[in-house]
Amino acid sequence: MELNTPAVALGVASQTAHDTLKISTHDIVIVGAGSAGTSVAASLLARDRSLDIAVIEPADAHYYQPGWTMVGAGVFNAESTVRDMHRVLPRQLNWIKASVTAFDPDNDLVILEGQRAIKYRQLVVCPGLKLDWDAIPGLSESLGRNGVTSNYRYDLAPYTWQLVRELKSGRALFTQPPMPIKCAGAPQKAMYLSSDHWQRTGHLGRIDVQFFNAGDALFGVAAYVPALMEYIKRYDIGLNFRFNLYAIDGQRKLATFNHKLDDGTTETVTREFDMIHVVPPQKAPDFIRNSPLADRAGWIDVDPGTLRHRNYSNIFALGDAANTTNAKTAAAARKQAPVVAHNLLVALGKAENRAEYNGYGSCPLTVERGRIVLAEFLYGGKVAPTFPKWLIDGQRPSRLAWLLKERILPPLYWNAMLKGQEWLAKPKLIR
Repeated sequence: MELNTPAVALGVASQTAHDTLKISTHDIVIVGAGSAGTSVAASLLARDRSLDIAVIEPADAHYYQPGWTMVGAGVFNAESTVRDMHRVLPRQLNWIKASVTAFDPDNDLVILEGQRAIKYRQLVVCPGLKLDWDAIPGLSESLGRNGVTSNYRYDLAPYTWQLVRELKSGRALFTQPPMPIKCAGAPQKAMYLSSDHWQRTGHLGRIDVQFFNAGDALFGVAAYVPALMEYIKRYDIGLNFRFNLYAIDGQRKLATFNHKLDDGTTETVTREFDMIHVVPPQKAPDFIRNSPLADRAGWIDVDPGTLRHRNYSNIFALGDAANTTNAKTAAAARKQAPVVAHNLLVALGKAENRAEYNGYGSCPLTVERGRIVLAEFLYGGKVAPTFPKWLIDGQRPSRLAWLLKERILPPLYWNAMLKGQEWLAKPKLIR
């Protein structure tokens, strides 16, 4: 259904009185069709195929981002991690190929580019986060050349593997910005797999590998640190904590860091490099940070259990843009999607009892080619293994965990998670 309504009546401050918004209406509107948005749509339709659902997504391609670490290590090819969006989205959906510019939650409206608006009964917001490449002077113009790379971009992960193969001696730097970031283990994964290749080819002894972490610890869940430290020692990696990348000079191959000292002051440190793997600072998208949905830090303000917005009862959020304290990973989205799907049906009067998300996140830490430390945890860093210890001991490097990452998780993502099949992800209901 479409109608034209004066913008002033809708409280859209950026429009003048004579402007109008073209409005369409849907029962459920989902903003974003990444892993979170597509999964929650599929989970909804698996429960009730009669639902009127619209997905707002401007992109033509859907990426399996957990695979980019493997691309950067020469295990996957980049093309295996991308599919056309129309092949991924459920056919029953209304795909609105547009960008969101604002929210008007008091009038149940999502404002799109081009004086368009979508009205909803229930709204799900999951647009992912923003990789802020421009926040580091010199980085954007250096990426993909001069030894500067990042597995956080589809087009750059193959360059990572090229640099790793070509480097025979010199200095390799790996950076990690302040939290929160998407997949906090990814900066280390690139470092371990690169070091493993150099060790296998006999070059590691001539390469100075350094890890520059803006935080105070190697990994946020202490139970997994001992296993990781064994590989830090094995590869002779230098650990540099409280070092935040400040600037890059690609042509001169210099990286400048702000180093926070014990007394609270900061010093500037510059290091030469032959290769540097950069993880950019990350934040919520601008249209989220500047909206009524955001908390003071700019993330969508939701209840950590139900994932319902704290101020607007017909809005839910999941995935990287939510202010929940779980790890921002596809594994978290896989657990969150069924919770949101069920709670949406409760809100529509089609189900009973609420579902709760327990903060589950997973980070398969690729410590060498063929072995993974499978970190799984809940809110508060509580260790929460999926498999019995005799099968996969998550606190030790495991070949079976590597098999899970390499062979099982990609088809599970494409053919189960994005299709509404909730294997090991059924939501817990609270009566």
